[in-house]
Amino acid sequence: MITTLLVANRGEIACRIFRTCAELGIRTVAVHSDADENALHTRVADTAVRLPGSTPADTYLRADLVVKAAVSAGADAVHPGYGFLSENADFARAVLDAGLVWIGPPPEAIEAMASKTRAKELMGIAPLGEVTESDLPVLVKAAAGGGGRGMRIVRRLDELGAALEGARAEATSAFGDGEVFVEPYLERGRHVEVQILADTHGTVWPLGTRDCSLQRRHQKVVEEAPAPGLPEGLVKELHALAVRAARSVAYVGAGTVEFLVADGRAHFLEMNTRLQVEHPVTEAVFDLDLVAEQIRVAEGHALPLDTPRARGHAIEARLYAEDPARDWTPQTGTLHRLAVPDSVRLDTGYTDGDEIGVHYDAMLAKVVAHAPTRAEALRKLAHALEATTLHGPTTNRDLLIRSLRHEEFATARMDTGFYDRHLTELTASAPDPHAPLAAALADAHGRSRFGGWRNLPSQPQTKRYLMAGEEHEAHYRHTREGLTADGVRVVHAGARLVVLDIDGVHRKFEVSSYGDQVHVNNTTLTALHRFPDAKAQLAPGSLLAPMPGTVVRIAEGLEAGAAVEAGQPLLWLEAMKMQHVISAPTTGTLEALHVTEGQQVEPGSLLAVVQAPLL
Repeated sequence: MITTLLVANRGEIACRIFRTCAELGIRTVAVHSDADENALHTRVADTAVRLPGSTPADTYLRADLVVKAAVSAGADAVHPGYGFLSENADFARAVLDAGLVWIGPPPEAIEAMASKTRAKELMGIAPLGEVTESDLPVLVKAAAGGGGRGMRIVRRLDELGAALEGARAEATSAFGDGEVFVEPYLERGRHVEVQILADTHGTVWPLGTRDCSLQRRHQKVVEEAPAPGLPEGLVKELHALAVRAARSVAYVGAGTVEFLVADGRAHFLEMNTRLQVEHPVTEAVFDLDLVAEQIRVAEGHALPLDTPRARGHAIEARLYAEDPARDWTPQTGTLHRLAVPDSVRLDTGYTDGDEIGVHYDAMLAKVVAHAPTRAEALRKLAHALEATTLHGPTTNRDLLIRSLRHEEFATARMDTGFYDRHLTELTASAPDPHAPLAAALADAHGRSRFGGWRNLPSQPQTKRYLMAGEEHEAHYRHTREGLTADGVRVVHAGARLVVLDIDGVHRKFEVSSYGDQVHVNNTTLTALHRFPDAKAQLAPGSLLAPMPGTVVRIAEGLEAGAAVEAGQPLLWLEAMKMQHVISAPTTGTLEALHVTEGQQVEPGSLLAVVQAPLL
């Protein structure tokens, strides 16, 4: 029996595994980088061990340090979570060689499926060889790893070389393996996967299907189980292929077999030899705890011969600290408040007051709804996201709500190109026009007492706010009857709650302020000072960092004085597992380059200046 378990991971998945361990009576050990010293997963674990450094390469990707931490903390088992070392066969061997229980498949199974090219060979599928015009579009893909890293869509042959180079560089940085391959890219396919669970006694459960078609940058955003609208025959085929993949490598534990479904056919993509981020939707419909089952399998228990039956429908939305309207740029800062209704499940690695840094994934939390039908689950999840209190950096919350209510998704006609087609409409700014007034009235709470009253009307007070990139003014005045505002009757004005009578309807506005940042219900505003500080003028053509991160690459030979073409990539920023290309805004001359490779930058930092030729 396992008594003490170390999770070789961080954040949300570590907290989720610790929760199951607590229910099973298993002591827990966390590992943490210096950046994560006070992270939630280190606080909820019974014991925590430091991995010196902040970058993944120095910490969570150091198999030797993680195994040493497990031994020194007295753990007798290691769970890898997902990401980092979870699909590293050498790490699994190191755990076993140390005399510890490995909560995962045999190293040989990991090795067989770790490379997507070798996995395809096992399934009898060959990658594309020499790419011709007739093969387009194609997808360049890293052979190792996942999470959308090392992937590029190629629609023109002259783009293939750069795509291969970029994918190799990203894959090497993320996984330590620069192998890439090319496969056909299906434009209107659905991403469907099968959860499997296998024991050491020969039983393999295919635990239904999941649809993960809503993706950005090849990383999933919304997932659901079961995958809606699939013919029964196709579901049986998917289950059979998943079981075949598992048996082909003598698989043990939880794993996922992924497919692209197009024109009624299933195209094998890969097998992930670990728990998936989206595993909660399967847990909901099968009423299982997959982590508990992983632990029992690792302890040698046999699964029942009959696969459990599914009930109802579950949908999961990933809350990211990112700005979808600005090329999904990740956001950092303090998460002041995160609270979701009790009607849904919340898996998170953050709590109120935690800092969201640049070193790791931008996912804040997963919100999961389960209901008897898909329509009910959709309604439940969208309403829960609307009712969620989320104060801090910009997130994708509004995008998620609009996605769930989009007609194409609601009728299950989505595919992996959903955001390519609909991102503009889904990110169109629609702030509440009464939010600035509510913020101003809350700010004015308690300021109405100032000596005696005169028989003269008071002058209106004005507050200015930045909302959705535009400046807004709110006007109100103090009277003997209290606060009034033109066109709107103020029913109540408190520091945290404002109630306005708008066309005969009382509307409530919950207001929270953190310095200049003000949250009014789901709208975020920035209070503007009456006398703003003067700012230095930026030179025309100045390129500013759109996100915090590290300059991981500068175009070869790029230096001040170089001629550049409009759209030419100049440098690459990386933060939270995402890369962002900074390109020349115009054809001209690079007047200045203000950064070097490896340099950390903050949002708004001056990176370079490109001057257009004088006419």
